[in-house]
Amino acid sequence: MKALLIDDERLARNELRRLLAAFPEIEIVGEAANTKQARALLASAEPDLLFLDVQMPGETGMELLASLEPPAPHVIFTTAYDEFAVKAFELNALDYLLKPVDPARLAVAVEKLHAKARGSASDSSTPIPAGPTTRLAAEDKVFVREGDRCWFVEVKTIRLLESEGNYTRVHFADAQPQLFRSLNAMEERLDPKYFFRANRRQIINLAWIDKLEPWFSGGLLVHLKGGAKVELSRRQAQEFREKMSL
Repeated sequence: MKALLIDDERLARNELRRLLAAFPEIEIVGEAANTKQARALLASAEPDLLFLDVQMPGETGMELLASLEPPAPHVIFTTAYDEFAVKAFELNALDYLLKPVDPARLAVAVEKLHAKARGSASDSSTPIPAGPTTRLAAEDKVFVREGDRCWFVEVKTIRLLESEGNYTRVHFADAQPQLFRSLNAMEERLDPKYFFRANRRQIINLAWIDKLEPWFSGGLLVHLKGGAKVELSRRQAQEFREKMSL
């Protein structure tokens, strides 16, 4: 897969080139310090993937992406600014990495790229493969979308996840979007150091526990900051005690 590195900072391009050495399937076919240089390389190198900075002299990375005619290359933004993330995903960016780029997050982005390629190559009746199973750290930010509304959310601010059939209701701040992803799939992405499977329908963020009280048949009733109450069965309550005890 042919890739272009587009960033006005030479050191940032060098660091990204170093990190990408771990992915031999990605061939770097050129570098650009601004969008004018990038457009010339887009015409000559015909890349499949752009690693694109947002803020550059003259035209921004967002403006470049918005101007590309389909079929455009896949785009992974690499930037020091998190406030443009929602706009990036509205423009169908594959991922949005904050500088300094974390190698683990880069690996997740590359896996998204592979999953996208596999999905495009498969028959429309074939399910698109599941996303990457790399655990999300508490400080990671994730893109959440429901209809026309979008959020860029720190994982640690998610206080509760609730199963609704094949969907999951995610609670953070004053929002409760419903995502087309099962609770089991969400659990695979969450770090068990911070999140606990309270019951078949709910996962709680341990940092958001306000208080506990004994419940029926040896269970526990968990009060979360914000007012939600979650029941732990006797078995889950025992697992919770073992997990949280000194």
